[in-house]
Amino acid sequence: QVQLVESGGGLVQPGGSLRLSCAASGSFFSTYAMGWYRQTPGKQRELVATIASGGSRNYADSVKGRFTISRDNAKKTVSLQMTSLKPEDTAVYYCNANRGFYTGWGQGTQVTVSS
Repeated sequence: QVQLVESGGGLVQPGGSLRLSCAASGSFFSTYAMGWYRQTPGKQRELVATIASGGSRNYADSVKGRFTISRDNAKKTVSLQMTSLKPEDTAVYYCNANRGFYTGWGQGTQVTVSS
């Protein structure tokens, strides 16, 4: 299992950028598929981006071309670079680790896009 801690959230103006980071502890980080999800009040948690253990990436249509997910297996981190942010990107962002039957979540970090 891995434990996940997110950081980097905050308040940003529309059109701005923000970088989220997720630090993992535990073994075999490189074997986990990692991802970022987000949730707003009253809505289900939704996928933002994932990166497989082999490095392949997947993005929600709403963030394609604006967000980039990356991982550093040596540092056990996964990051989400967010650009051209919109008010509708406002949400709590969660880091996710997935391998086989195991799924782990971080505590979440708030991102607010507002002028």
